[in-house]
Amino acid sequence: MITAGVDEAGRGPLAGPVVCAAVILPADDGLIGLDDSKKISASRREQLFDAIIAASGSYCIRFIDAATIDRMNILQATLHGMRLAVQGLSPAPELVLIDGNRLPADLPCPARALIGGDGLERCIMAASVLAKVSRDRYLRELDTRYPAYGFARHKGYPTAEHLAALLRHGPCPEHRRSYGPVQQAVLFSPD
Repeated sequence: MITAGVDEAGRGPLAGPVVCAAVILPADDGLIGLDDSKKISASRREQLFDAIIAASGSYCIRFIDAATIDRMNILQATLHGMRLAVQGLSPAPELVLIDGNRLPADLPCPARALIGGDGLERCIMAASVLAKVSRDRYLRELDTRYPAYGFARHKGYPTAEHLAALLRHGPCPEHRRSYGPVQQAVLFSPD
């Protein structure tokens, strides 16, 4: 049975996209050290990224931007991104395993939500790594466009450094305007 794993990265940050990945792995994928992306060092995730792409039968990564997150809300934007990632796979999967407790509507095949699935199923682990590395790379690039916020260090999460920069500079176009700390920064921004 062709099974795809699906996971996301970036639901909690105040800025940047949520990134969803879907991966189909062969039974003998040969990936050593694969685990939930949160349990793997950044350098090891980078190494695994290329190995996952090389080993996968198919993969798809989708970015859902801050404006879409603000329009849809983070849950619906994440489910939308997961659906797009699954739809981008070829061949189409016969079963989809999704990390979490919710399933996107209108998937092309049966699916199961698995709480903690990124620590249980190799295909979800692989999706976890692809999503996390893709988002981290994007935030490092974003840091070059908006250096005042420190995106390369905190990846958009609400750290003390990020919150202070938000208050000092106001939000940039990549900030999620529907999130409370960003709304507060708009009220108190220097503009």
